[in-house]
Amino acid sequence: MENNAKLALAAAVGLLLTLSAGAQTISRNDAIDKTSIPTTGRLQEQQTNSTAGPDFVIGRDDVLKISVWKETDLSNTLTVRPDGKISVALLGDINAAGFTPTQLAANITEKLKKYISDPRVTVVVNTINSRKVFILGEVLHTGSYNLLPNMTILQALSSAGGFSQWADLKGIYVLRNEGGKQNKMRFNYKHVVKGGDVKENVVLQPGDTIVVP
Repeated sequence: MENNAKLALAAAVGLLLTLSAGAQTISRNDAIDKTSIPTTGRLQEQQTNSTAGPDFVIGRDDVLKISVWKETDLSNTLTVRPDGKISVALLGDINAAGFTPTQLAANITEKLKKYISDPRVTVVVNTINSRKVFILGEVLHTGSYNLLPNMTILQALSSAGGFSQWADLKGIYVLRNEGGKQNKMRFNYKHVVKGGDVKENVVLQPGDTIVVP
């Protein structure tokens, strides 16, 4: 009888240990699932990746990868300075802002012909930092945001983390400079999200400022 009692106790302890291990496994899996969801910070980091097309015009703070075929010493990753220039080996400071990647590559190629035979240069925009929009007013995170291709007002506002409790969602507007004049475009958030006039949800342009009163 005493042996049977000991065996029963050992079986009960083993069952408890098994259940405890299973619970810990479930807890660890839940933690993994939660951390796999992208956070706003990660999305913002992903948004800085280049989607520059052939007609993209380089601007200040853009990160460029300059590659010169068979010339590793001349290849480099550079950030366009506030004065719109980059420093290239052998050439010194040259203008980058205002040119497309193809135009800049051609310019560097022409200048390098003085130093090397048949230079072959490629320019790739690694990160776009020059195209920004600004969000001000009653949002959780005001400031500047990288402008993605075809980004709308709604998409930009989603990057700001939400509205404060005092936000006037019917009185939002966008300020845009066109032809030397500042235009004001109304945006009724409540109306648009309910399927109203979607034409209000315009595609943003570099330099646009969204104001949430």
